[in-house]
Amino acid sequence: MSRIAFGAVLMSLAAPLAAGEIHGKVACKGVKDSADAVVYVAAISGKTFPAPAGHANIDQLNLVFHPHVLAVQEGTTVDFLNSDAVLHNVFSPDACADKFNLGTWPKGQTKSYTFKKECATSLLCKVHPEMEAFVVVVPTPYFATTKADGSYAIASVPDGSYTVKVWHPKLKGTEKAVSVSGGAAEADFEIAR
Repeated sequence: MSRIAFGAVLMSLAAPLAAGEIHGKVACKGVKDSADAVVYVAAISGKTFPAPAGHANIDQLNLVFHPHVLAVQEGTTVDFLNSDAVLHNVFSPDACADKFNLGTWPKGQTKSYTFKKECATSLLCKVHPEMEAFVVVVPTPYFATTKADGSYAIASVPDGSYTVKVWHPKLKGTEKAVSVSGGAAEADFEIAR
């Protein structure tokens, strides 16, 4: 084998797997718009992913959690900022998030919590019972949250066949098989109550 051919073989072995994008729309029936659906690649057999080093953020402003739905990968730490001039509390009653309670803190301060396992958990405030948000913890780094028109795009998905799931705070989730092959794969969903 010539040196050039041998070098080409080595380069092809060192090249990363081709990655594509899964995109499409989620039609959310029975709600005002199609925002806040989380679309994600389910657990991949034999694959694990390191926890992200960076933190995600949720703000409490005007007695509302921002964003209303936050998708994160397992192992992500979320920082909760209080931007209101009143005390806020953050807790989850859900066992999948270990029923955490961060206590109460004033404006300008932040408390953090690390979400360790796959889960769709509600966030509440003991001081303001009308406040509610959701953290959707997914097993892979391949996820997106839909815009109001239902559109989403999940970037850098390696070639392969996957189960893609959809979660929504008010509607029944769904899933389907999707194959990515060096480019874009389109997957549309429709969900309802």
